Amino acid sequence: MNNGSSILEVRDLYVTFNTYAGKVHAVRGVDLSLRKGETLAIVGESGSGKSVTARTVMGLLAKNANIERGEILYKEKDLTKLNDNEMSNIRGSEIAMIFQDPMSSLDPVMKIGRQITEALRIKQGMPSEEAKKKALELMKAVGIDEVEKRFNQYPFQFSGGMRQRIVIAIALACDPDILICDEPTTALDVTVQAKILDLIKEIQKERNIGVIFITHDLGVVANLADRVAVMYGGKIVEYGTVDEIFKNPRNPYTMALLSAMPDLETDSSTELYVIPGTPPNMLYPPKGDAFAPRNQFAMRIDLEEHPPMYKVSDTHYAATWLLHEDAPKVDLNSYRKKTTDDRKILDKINQRPKDEKPIVEVKNLKQYFTSGFGRRKLVVKAVDDVSFHIYKGETFGLVGESGCGKTTTGRSIIRLYNPTDGEIYFKGKLISKKSRHKEIKENTRGIAMIFQDPISSLNPRMTVKEIIGEGLRINKLYNSEEEITNKVYEMLETVGLTKEHANRYPHEFSGGQRQRIGVARALITNPELVIADEPISALDVSIQAQILNLLNNIKKELGLTVMFIAHNLSVVKYFSDRIGVMYYGKLVEIANAEELYRNPLHPYTKSLLSAIPIPDPDYEKNRKHIYYDPTIHDYSIEKPEMVEIKEGHFIYASPSEVEEYRKSL
Repeated sequence: MNNGSSILEVRDLYVTFNTYAGKVHAVRGVDLSLRKGETLAIVGESGSGKSVTARTVMGLLAKNANIERGEILYKEKDLTKLNDNEMSNIRGSEIAMIFQDPMSSLDPVMKIGRQITEALRIKQGMPSEEAKKKALELMKAVGIDEVEKRFNQYPFQFSGGMRQRIVIAIALACDPDILICDEPTTALDVTVQAKILDLIKEIQKERNIGVIFITHDLGVVANLADRVAVMYGGKIVEYGTVDEIFKNPRNPYTMALLSAMPDLETDSSTELYVIPGTPPNMLYPPKGDAFAPRNQFAMRIDLEEHPPMYKVSDTHYAATWLLHEDAPKVDLNSYRKKTTDDRKILDKINQRPKDEKPIVEVKNLKQYFTSGFGRRKLVVKAVDDVSFHIYKGETFGLVGESGCGKTTTGRSIIRLYNPTDGEIYFKGKLISKKSRHKEIKENTRGIAMIFQDPISSLNPRMTVKEIIGEGLRINKLYNSEEEITNKVYEMLETVGLTKEHANRYPHEFSGGQRQRIGVARALITNPELVIADEPISALDVSIQAQILNLLNNIKKELGLTVMFIAHNLSVVKYFSDRIGVMYYGKLVEIANAEELYRNPLHPYTKSLLSAIPIPDPDYEKNRKHIYYDPTIHDYSIEKPEMVEIKEGHFIYASPSEVEEYRKSL
């Protein structure tokens, strides 16, 4: 993987961590190279060693870390041999890094301008006025408006996307040769993510810098990368050009990753491929191929000896015994998704009886929040006059950018918030009126919620058995602890866990397992409606597939009605029957899932669809992003309202816009 024209080379790198449990072998013999002006993507599941490799390059390892052996060559210097002061001179000025969470990367009590100029003053000895001038230029370059005003603001006054732009500006302040991006768009909306990716590509082209991009989103890789390195169990198991990795993957792990992703052509009648088992425990690194226990095509030699890097082409190498001349031939189709016998739900809404009543009706819902006092009192219209309905057994997807009101709508339905105005009906009963806590509990007993972040929504001081069984105790659904325990064990089996997990605490589980516990807690009381709020955000591709398949199977077995909130539109398309699109507190379009994706009408819906990252390099090379401009609507003369353009397809528009949409049909 080494190359004479490389600006950075990692050779045979081994990194371990000393822990109370023993030595964790995080990186095992990694070889990487980066050329000037190229983007190298490093992909793999959590714990594969991606971020540890990047932090080793930056000299940012924890105190309990050890570089056992290996070299990191930059400008004829071995970075592993430099002391802290020497690395400090390189870090930021020559090699810079963008971290996953911009809020934790920025000082919350320091103004944005000072955080940018600090790097210029310390690293380059630039005078204050000159540093401010360059900082303002950097802020403009990364797409920040009103830079003079923003210069004196604090991080909490910026949105997530804007904070990430500031982190990029800080990283670029000293004109580095190499930019390392560690999951910089994981928690961002697709539209904001698209802007950040475009920005990184534009800056790279202008400055001819080398970029190492760490991610688990293969759609982002297809959009951004020139070359790709796939990591598993602390090793690189395949690397090549982006076309070679996506079109001709040769390592079983790479094939499995690519097969686990839903795309816009996949619906819920198709079961996603799930990588069996879990990643290896690096306290006890395997002797042979680390992926062998999860590989359906593994041979005996995989368990005994790690395969060498076989040469597929001059630029493509893969570590798998399947490339040995005596090995059986396996291709990507062996991992492809299996279609179930269930009927495809492409036009379910139009097949319903005309007199069927919905299980949930939301009419003119308003959820306003106020802050401040007197003249400084501010009213935030989080949900502003929203109406929709959900039928029994249906999955209604709700999409939109952060802050559009999706989660607030879900929390209002389950009565975590008291609605400001409007009506919410559940099974024909009005549940939105102000009531005592006991009455609210009675009205919402058939509704449950799966929260976005399982670790913050699970009580760390309670065992899994106590967490899952809590709903049964509160609602007094069983008379004895023995009955509750047996029901908890049954539910653990349903979500793919075992009763041995019942006495453990949340911190003892992986992210995917914690989300399964959240699903079990929601389903234990046999609800008729489940509100799933971003249940798979920030999870690895393989774990996403597990959770989606789990929800899909349970939905079919129990006849659940689901309100599915997410900003990953390909996932919403896969999982939902109908979809509502929200923008700044309003629903702007509602349609059958297939209809919405094949024939979007509202400009904002089109912008969301154009921003979905697709794991296809050819598609990504020709992609054209549509950026929504809300000023195209003039509602000062004509009042907009939600209108049915054709059966089941609604759009928020003024009368003149409605006519234009009808003509387009």
